[in-house]
Amino acid sequence: MLSAIIKKNDKQAKILIGVVSFVVFVAVVILSRVKLDLEPGFDVHIFARINAVLNSAVAVLLVAALVAVKQKKFELHKRLMFVAIVLSALFLISYIAHHLLADSTSHGGEGLVHTIYLIILITHIFLAAIILPFILFTAYRALIAEWPAHKKIARITWPIWFYVAVTGVIVYLMISPYYS
Repeated sequence: MLSAIIKKNDKQAKILIGVVSFVVFVAVVILSRVKLDLEPGFDVHIFARINAVLNSAVAVLLVAALVAVKQKKFELHKRLMFVAIVLSALFLISYIAHHLLADSTSHGGEGLVHTIYLIILITHIFLAAIILPFILFTAYRALIAEWPAHKKIARITWPIWFYVAVTGVIVYLMISPYYS
C-alpha cells in the first residue's frame, strides 16, 4: 500500500469537501440557467463534443484504475484516478462553457426512444449532482492512507462515477442530432 500524502484532519476535510461540493453544485445550477448573448464565431456545440470525449476518457480511466487496483498496482491506480479527477474538472469547465454559450436543445425523439432518453438523462443529472462529494471523500481517504475506509467508499463512488461518465456520452449521442 502507498503511504499518506497529507495529514489526516477529518473535520477540516469535511468542511472543505462540503464547501467545494456546494459551490460547484450552485455554480452549475446558476450558470446552466444563464446564456451569454454573444456570437463567439465558432460552433459552441464543440464543448458538448469535448464533454463526450472527456466523459469517455474518464470511463476508460475508471475501468483501467479498477483493473490496476485489483492487480495490486497501487501507484498506477493512483495516477489513473488523478487523471480521471483532472479530466472531470476540465469537463466541468467545458460543461459550463457550453451552457453559457448554447441555447437549450430539446430531444426530438418520440415514443420509447424519448422515454429511454429521459430515464437516462434524469438518472444522469441526479447522480452527477451528488457524485462530487463522494469522489472527494474517496480521494481524501486515499490521500491520508486510510485504505479500509477508502475501499469502502470507493465501492459506492466508482459505480456511480462510471455510470455518470457513460451516460453523459449516451446523452450526448442521443441529443446531438438535435443541435441547431
